[in-house]
Amino acid sequence: MIAETICSALSAAGLGIAAITAYRKRFLTATRIAAYSLVPIGLVMTGVVDWVADLVFNPTVWAGFGLLGLAWVLFMTTRAVERRAGGSRRERKAARAAAGREAVAPAASAPSLGPGRTTAAQPAAEAKAKAEPAASQGEDFSDIEAILKKHGI
Repeated sequence: MIAETICSALSAAGLGIAAITAYRKRFLTATRIAAYSLVPIGLVMTGVVDWVADLVFNPTVWAGFGLLGLAWVLFMTTRAVERRAGGSRRERKAARAAAGREAVAPAASAPSLGPGRTTAAQPAAEAKAKAEPAASQGEDFSDIEAILKKHGI
């Protein structure tokens, strides 16, 4: 009963403001205000206000919303723990299997140590490059191709 009275008062006030706005020759704005002011009385007439009032003042409904909130918190907590733990068992098995595979070009992913420092793999590559000077130019592109293939490009 109180909700219906409040909605009716809001509609009456809105229509009064719309009339004043129309008197000031702002008809488009007055029409928009009148449309907004008719919404509360329309909700009362359709019974939505009674439904919302029953929803808000019913403790069983609030308990239901509490349970839904608790379920959401539990769901999000398990998702966060699963992400932190590294995913599901299938994902961990796939990661182990992927770690066992060799790279497409293991030498291509080795870091460059500069001209003065070498690793165990570099002397063999330098000897091969000195033996075939023409092949070393093509080798630069093969390294690039290997890197691109490694990243799936």
